[in-house]
Amino acid sequence: MLKIKEILLMSFSMGWEMLWALVLGFTLSAIIQTVVSRSQLSKWLGGHDLKSLAIATLGGAVSSSCSYAAAAIARSLVKQGADFTAAMAFQFASTNLVLELGILLALLLGWQFTLAQFVGGIIMIVNMSLLFRLFLPANLMAEAIAQAKIDKAGKMEGHAAMDMAVESKGSLFKRIVSPAGKTAISHYYFMDWSSLWTDICFGVIIASILSTCLPETFWTFLLCKNNPHLAQWVSPLIGPFIAVLSFVCSIGNVPMAAVLWQQGMSFGGVLSFLFADLLVLPLLNIYRKYYGAKTASFIAISFYISMVIAAYCCQWLFTWSGLIPQAAPQMTMHHGQIPMYTNFLNVIALILTTLFFKRFYQTGGIAMLKAMDNPTKEAGEHCCH
Repeated sequence: MLKIKEILLMSFSMGWEMLWALVLGFTLSAIIQTVVSRSQLSKWLGGHDLKSLAIATLGGAVSSSCSYAAAAIARSLVKQGADFTAAMAFQFASTNLVLELGILLALLLGWQFTLAQFVGGIIMIVNMSLLFRLFLPANLMAEAIAQAKIDKAGKMEGHAAMDMAVESKGSLFKRIVSPAGKTAISHYYFMDWSSLWTDICFGVIIASILSTCLPETFWTFLLCKNNPHLAQWVSPLIGPFIAVLSFVCSIGNVPMAAVLWQQGMSFGGVLSFLFADLLVLPLLNIYRKYYGAKTASFIAISFYISMVIAAYCCQWLFTWSGLIPQAAPQMTMHHGQIPMYTNFLNVIALILTTLFFKRFYQTGGIAMLKAMDNPTKEAGEHCCH
């Protein structure tokens, strides 16, 4: 009973510390998605060149999604004519280069991890692109594209089908503060929450359980703590496997990453764990359904290689530049004392969320979420006014 109480207390403390950062990240993400049209993006990704890859990376970075939604959106882009490699780059960027992830990493792990996440994210995309272009057979890619065009129902397909960007003439500010802009922001905000809240909750709970219940000997063995030199090489290799077994992806991985860092995992190992949000077991099954078993296997191997190489590169680069932090920040999940500034920011975050919900409810947001569970042509054409 004492352990359960400790786990629940730590989970609440960690969640409360993260709340304002999540609200800020989701708000900024919703604003960006409101002024960036996904349908236009798919047209820009049709080329098999560096320009399409760069646009895919930028587009993914401003199109925040959970890992499942990112996979569904990438498939949607392929269906609309986007280059397959560019769509995969979009998927990487949509989960590894987004604002809310960077904010949360800075809060729980330090700004160095935020910088490494963005640097490593770009390295991963370059690695993945090279592997796809060099080793993915043309006939296998053609089969994957044909498979992707077969209609499939599901909640994340509904998410992928919805494009509520405000494309009317006028400055960005006028589009954002217009009635359609305010409505779109509220819808994107709660659509992101709807997609991610389970990952966030599971991530916090799993991190609390592992931090509280596992003995020190387990962490010493797993993380090679008695041999730091060996740990530098081994941890980036096993980081993705820990992510695969955790079943938690996207932002939900951050609390667990904080636990791994505090338990002594190497800098590169924590990064490879964070990078591997697109390799959890349910997602591997989704790749199989979307693109076929052979392509799914190629995707899994290529993603793993890209993530590990990116983790090694960041580990060496940050070691050379002296940017690896010496210790994890003292977070509330350790000492249980929540700073006053956190309470203040969370109050503001809750007020903002309430205002968003009022607009969301008044403009048919509940129906929109139901449409995500049962995507149809009408749901995909859902718009906000």
